Amino acid sequence: MAGSTHSIPSVKRDRDALKKPATAPYGLHVIESCIGCPLIADKIFCDLSKNALVGLDDISSQASYPKGAILFVEGQEPRGVLVICSGRVKLSAGSAGGKTLILRIAESGEVVGLPSTISGKPYEVTAEALEPIQANFIRREPFLKFLREHGEAALRVAEILSEIYQATYREVRYLALSGSAAGKLARYLLDFAQAHGKPVGGKVRATMILTQEEIAEMIGASRETVTRLLASFKRRELIEVRGSSLVIKDIAGLEKVV
Repeated sequence: MAGSTHSIPSVKRDRDALKKPATAPYGLHVIESCIGCPLIADKIFCDLSKNALVGLDDISSQASYPKGAILFVEGQEPRGVLVICSGRVKLSAGSAGGKTLILRIAESGEVVGLPSTISGKPYEVTAEALEPIQANFIRREPFLKFLREHGEAALRVAEILSEIYQATYREVRYLALSGSAAGKLARYLLDFAQAHGKPVGGKVRATMILTQEEIAEMIGASRETVTRLLASFKRRELIEVRGSSLVIKDIAGLEKVV
């Protein structure tokens, strides 16, 4: 997979540094601490008591990464988790033959590397920054100690693991039971538009975050197949694509393809 590997910080942050103005590498709006994070009300792992958030700050190391940075690699021994403060992370698995399957896209506020950090088994996916990101890295041993001391955080982790299980189950079911590449692509476009699109006059408009190659890896098809199907959907006036802009013109028509 393309992209350079960036080492994850392993030294605890200096808490006094939180009082200094934060720099903004890669054009990011830097979130300086978990306590003042705007994601607290929205994301399950961030919605903890102030006491727990202070404990989380104590063991977190803040870092920023450019687009394409590899956060950890499939098969690597787990060093810890990363809490994504801003940006998106692509989680993928590869085969010995060089094929890649994108399992999901982690959004701001999510935690990546959690199952392996809890189990102690190697990372089962590769995590790559889809865009410039800010993330808080928490080493495995301090994280496990933190969970033992904060029952509410341990409960949040159990809920997150359950969500990961459900999402993986849906993805496997979706890939295995969809009858055609056209159906898989239509389902992907509908799901993406529902999660990220905005209704505009009976249509849905969204900005694509994946390339055609990455969409192919998401649905288990070839890039050529995705290109051909997108062209077919456009001819049938189901969608409109201009650069990274996607407009779903006929939702019912795409649902019939599924």
